[in-house]
Amino acid sequence: MAESSLIASPPAERLSVEPLPAESPMARLRWAVVSWRLAAAMWMRAAMSYRANFLLTSVGSLLATFLDFLVLVLMLRHTGRLGGWTLPEIGLLYGTSSVALGVADVLVGSVEGLGQRIASGTLDVLLIRPAPALSMVCAERFTLRRLGRPLQGLLVLGWSMGALPIAWTWPKLLLLAALLVSGAVIFGAIFVAGATVQFWWGESREFQNAFTYGGATLLSHPPGIYGKQLLAGVTFGVPLAFVNWLPLLYLLGRPDPLGLPPAFELASPLVAALSVLGAALAWRAGLRAYRGTGS
Repeated sequence: MAESSLIASPPAERLSVEPLPAESPMARLRWAVVSWRLAAAMWMRAAMSYRANFLLTSVGSLLATFLDFLVLVLMLRHTGRLGGWTLPEIGLLYGTSSVALGVADVLVGSVEGLGQRIASGTLDVLLIRPAPALSMVCAERFTLRRLGRPLQGLLVLGWSMGALPIAWTWPKLLLLAALLVSGAVIFGAIFVAGATVQFWWGESREFQNAFTYGGATLLSHPPGIYGKQLLAGVTFGVPLAFVNWLPLLYLLGRPDPLGLPPAFELASPLVAALSVLGAALAWRAGLRAYRGTGS
């Protein structure tokens, strides 16, 4: 009974802070961040009530994610290269995609459970609260055990940076940092935009996962092993190529399989901003289409 009440909605008294004025977009953004932080803190306290379970699941998550990279290591031991890329170069692909997806999953990954709230009618409870519904849905069931993926990605990224014959100057390090931030924002936008499909198609969670978790798997392999139609789709359709492929082609000095202008390789921050705008518009459209259950 206690668990079901947690799933239904966070306690109202934990979210009693008055919202900031909504006259400006910055004020609304600040209030959304505050709302997410309060809800995430509540769910974290609930998770820490069972510390042994929290520790075991966190360690298990970290070990499970290492298996993905282990497969690449075993494969490269036999082939030496994959699509002309060495293991450290593929480690750079794997590390950046894992960190970007992992950070997005920690911050907004719970939004993929939107369909469950729509089906049960509990989304109505969030819509009548002064806190933004998107912040509440993104923070639901927040737990630090999800940090296993980005932490493992950072370890692989650090190893690959040391193994590559690259002089890591400040401009290159700033480019890498911008790549990670932009990639996390793009994945976060895909999480939110994909979840909004559930307003019309309640069983679309796996469809969304194909672009998030499936997208990270795609990006952990060299782009040259895929067909040009697929590369065009993840560049001009769902902008996964801007998460790490295009920036790393510039960083490593490798040619672009599509032959795009060099500006595309540095456009990840701009694409991240446009992705956020698209996700916001999709969320607003979903809320307008939602009729509620009257609960």
